[in-house]
Amino acid sequence: MPKLFESFTLRSITFRNRVGVSPMCQYSVKGGLPSDWHMVHLGSRAVGGAGLVIAEATAVTAEGRISPGDTGIWSQAHVDHWKPIVKFIADQGAVPGIQLAHAGRKASTAEPWKGGGMVAPDHDGWRPMGPGDEAFAPNYPTPRAMTITDIRDVRNAFVDSARRAIEAGFKLIELHAAHGYLLHSFYSPLSNHRTDEYGGSFDNRVRFTLETAAALRETVGRDLPLIVRLSCSDWTDGGCTIEDSLELAKRLKAIGVDAIDSSSGGNVPSAKIPVGPGYQVPFAKAIRHQADIATAAVGMITDPQQAEAIVANGDADFVLLARAILRDPYWPIHAARALGADVSKLAPIQYGRAL
Repeated sequence: MPKLFESFTLRSITFRNRVGVSPMCQYSVKGGLPSDWHMVHLGSRAVGGAGLVIAEATAVTAEGRISPGDTGIWSQAHVDHWKPIVKFIADQGAVPGIQLAHAGRKASTAEPWKGGGMVAPDHDGWRPMGPGDEAFAPNYPTPRAMTITDIRDVRNAFVDSARRAIEAGFKLIELHAAHGYLLHSFYSPLSNHRTDEYGGSFDNRVRFTLETAAALRETVGRDLPLIVRLSCSDWTDGGCTIEDSLELAKRLKAIGVDAIDSSSGGNVPSAKIPVGPGYQVPFAKAIRHQADIATAAVGMITDPQQAEAIVANGDADFVLLARAILRDPYWPIHAARALGADVSKLAPIQYGRAL
């Protein structure tokens, strides 16, 4: 049995294999309510054999959306729309997960195919907030600096959204603390120039992330996994480094986080990122071995042998696919065949004649 297709357990949840669908924004809803598109998009990846399917960055408040087209989970109506989607994912044998997010200063922007950039308040946009009043880029909206009350309110919104996610049936919660969104913008010295207890020293800059993760751990309970996506490097002088991320990962483990989704970048548009096959795997490897916590590798993982080597060599506990599994929803089934695993346990019986 290839390592990639061995089962893997976090807390009480067992994944049928070590292939997961990375959260990928679809920018395809109104009012944050997931739609038939999400049923088909997420459901088809569960049918395709993935062990874990993580729903896109889902905003904990309306103002926390990246764009007006993002999904949300800030009300009971959102729970009701998510429930049938989550049930379908689980019925296909995949673990349904959700990434809870707040976009911070990168909020109120247009869909990528509309060019990105600011969405003005008179075009369904809003004024975002962040650690300070510095915009992410010249064509982004200018945020307002968060008060201590704002920080508390957003932390509470994450907690409330986690409760709703569990009610909707999700079995894994991922806290989004990467890619320049709210929590990352607080722990990165490139964007946090505060002088209060949430700025300045490393201890202060990671405070918001740790407080939020601790509150989520208490809310999620003992049985369900809580993982955190980190940007393990800002790829910019003066920014976060892998050494910073190792220390943050150790502190997250100490409060009960189960795994680190090891990504990078996204906090400044000028970062020089050496994108290439598996370019972020060294981050997952370092955190797994030096912080002694499970990790997911993500980023330019496209080939079955490449994915197998990552988990077989102990660089990460599982892989999360994005573009590769957008191109091929049945990537896990095709990978299992290529690696000599038993595909009959992955494909639905309705597709048996095609195996």
